[in-house]
Parts: sequence; structure tokens; C-alpha cells
Amino acid sequence: MQEKMITFLLHFGGTLAANQTICWTMPCAATLLEVSASGSNTNDATLKVGTTSDDDAYLVAFAIGDGNVPVVKAGADQVDGQAMQIANNTVMLLTLDYDGASGTAAANVTILVTMLTG
Repeated sequence: MQEKMITFLLHFGGTLAANQTICWTMPCAATLLEVSASGSNTNDATLKVGTTSDDDAYLVAFAIGDGNVPVVKAGADQVDGQAMQIANNTVMLLTLDYDGASGTAAANVTILVTMLTG
């Protein structure tokens, strides 16, 4: 079987005024390679990656990048310290806290999730 890359790209234009949650069902088994996230301004937003049953199963909350310079979280940053397997039909959940702990709201947020099938 030939492995394929899956990329999931999200962009929220403007200055955010509320938290964002994004859910999708994995169409196949995959390995979470990395998550990249940034806002266009200096912000306090955080992002966590998990499932609907455990919202930080893969990545605990981390500060996203500022000034369009993304923070990239890869295998060693993940909960088990390595790229994690995601089972087929897993309902994935991204949780973006738009201002962290009541700090500066993020603007023009872009999130890129990269996975490898198989």
C-alpha cells in the first residue's frame, strides 16, 4: 500500500471574538506528523488537538505563532513524545482558544494539520 499525505488547512479571517472548535471524522488510519498555527498579530491564542472524547489526546494547548510566523508542533511535541497514530473513523477535534487566558485576541489565524495515511 502506498502512503499518502493528508493536509487539513483552516483560516479564520479578521480578529476573532470567540473560541473555535473544528471536528472531522478521519476517513482512514493515519499518523499525525505536525500541526502548524499562527495569527497575523501578536496574540495569546492557544490550540489543542484531540478527539471529541479527549480534547488534548494528541497535543496539549500550545501558544500559536505571532506575526504570521507559525509555531510547528511535530512528533516529539505530541502527548506520547512521538508521532501518534489516529484510527480510522476517529472524530478529531481542534480547539482554538482565541485569546488564551483572556489576553489579546488572535487575528487572521491559519492552522495546517499534516498527516500520513496508513
